[in-house]
Amino acid sequence: MTTIDHGQTSVHPDILKLSDTVLTLATPDEDIRGRKVVDAKGESIGEVDDLMIDAAEKKVRFIRVSSGGFLGMGKKIFLIPVDAISQIEDNAVHINHERDRFLGAPGYNPEVTDRAYLASLYGYWNYSPYWQDGYSYPPYPKYSPTKMLM
Repeated sequence: MTTIDHGQTSVHPDILKLSDTVLTLATPDEDIRGRKVVDAKGESIGEVDDLMIDAAEKKVRFIRVSSGGFLGMGKKIFLIPVDAISQIEDNAVHINHERDRFLGAPGYNPEVTDRAYLASLYGYWNYSPYWQDGYSYPPYPKYSPTKMLM
C-alpha cells in the first residue's frame, strides 16, 4: 500500500501516531495520553502527548513524550518504547530510567519512521526491537507497582 506525500509516492511508515489514524484503543486503560511521565526517581520528565503504533500489528510500541518549553518554544519531543514503562497510574506513567537518560534522548523526527530509525531508538533505551525473533510484548497497559525500579 502506498500514500502520497508532498506529491511523491512513498511506502507507509513502520510507525504511526495514533492521533493520525482512525484507530482506537481496545480499552480505555490503554490510552495514557495526557498523563505526566516520571523517571525512576519520581521526577517529572514531561507528558505523554501521543501513542505510536506499528503499522502492521497496530500495537502501541512507543509513547511520544513532550518535555519542557514554553508556548511551544524549546519543547523537546522524543519516543520511549513501551518496554521502558515500569508502572502506570491514573495520572502518571513511570519509566525505569533516570533523568540523565532522558536529557540525552534522541529527538523525535516525524519524517523518519523506518526500522533503522526505530532500531536506533530501541538501542538508545537498551531494548530489543519488536520485530526481532523472541521479542515478547510488555504487559502494556497492565503494570504492577512491584515492577517499579528505584
